[in-house]
Amino acid sequence: MKAMMIRSYGGPEVFEMGEVQKPNLKEGHVLVKVKATSVNPVDYKIRKFGPAISPQLPAILHGDVSGIIEEIHEKETFWKVGDEIFGCAGGVIGNGGALAEYMLVDSKLIAKKPKNISFEEAAALPLVSITAWEGLFDKGKISAGDKILITGGAGGVGHIAVQLAKWAGARVISTATGESKKKLVLSLGAEAVADRNIESIRETAKRIFGTSEFDLGLDTAGGEGFQTAIQSVKIKGKAITINGSGSFDLSVAHSKSLDLSIVFMLLPLLKGEGREYHGKILTEISRLVESGILKPILDSEIFDWKEIGKAHQKLEDGKAIGKIAVRIGN
Repeated sequence: MKAMMIRSYGGPEVFEMGEVQKPNLKEGHVLVKVKATSVNPVDYKIRKFGPAISPQLPAILHGDVSGIIEEIHEKETFWKVGDEIFGCAGGVIGNGGALAEYMLVDSKLIAKKPKNISFEEAAALPLVSITAWEGLFDKGKISAGDKILITGGAGGVGHIAVQLAKWAGARVISTATGESKKKLVLSLGAEAVADRNIESIRETAKRIFGTSEFDLGLDTAGGEGFQTAIQSVKIKGKAITINGSGSFDLSVAHSKSLDLSIVFMLLPLLKGEGREYHGKILTEISRLVESGILKPILDSEIFDWKEIGKAHQKLEDGKAIGKIAVRIGN
């Protein structure tokens, strides 16, 4: 089968088309004809730096996948050939990625694709939806009426988190830069948009909520965003990040006795434990999409998989609005 792979780590130019063996079916897995994938920061970081979670070279990257089941194991009782699926199921050590014509997928990691969206839209959902869900509901335990700050509401995780928080009855203020991103965040359900600096956030919260403090701050990028979340929340509030790399001054968190959390949604994929929960989350995400409650936002430019280097570069340059989708095949 054909695959876009890397033989060394480096810039977007390291991708090359090659021929590799089609995966062999095994128990507990399904073979998927890949239709689309999407680009997440972890994808370009693996390509660029080759961190510990990287698959062995030559490597096929990308975890997010949507496609059609082509083969099932004889012991499979739920899935059938022809089912349309989506999930985050590979592209890391021990798991082949979605930049190939076919992908062997653990059946516990996937759910039925929402019927009312395209394969490209479905491929944009898995990693960011699971991350947002775990941040808001598992770590944050949000409830109706909670006042929430979401940094980067126009980004991949951010735009899903805004919609999920609104669905849960929370009140959301998000940060965003540029008029197009601010309009997008407001259209998704945020009550207001603030600039990234803490003064703007507190002034906006005071105007909207009547108080300058939040119950929870969800940082969708790391670095300064996590510090902003920590500064924004109330005493004994919660600050959550999806990127704990780097150095942080936790003195403010200590002075307010905050509950700090980190979301690392790839853990079940890497360790093999808790994979069923990802499938359950995606099943609920599919229901919300089909009900019109949740929608993935795609960047205006959808790439062919032969242009995967350009797709990586666009996300790495911070020029995308929503998720960058990539069509697979041909």
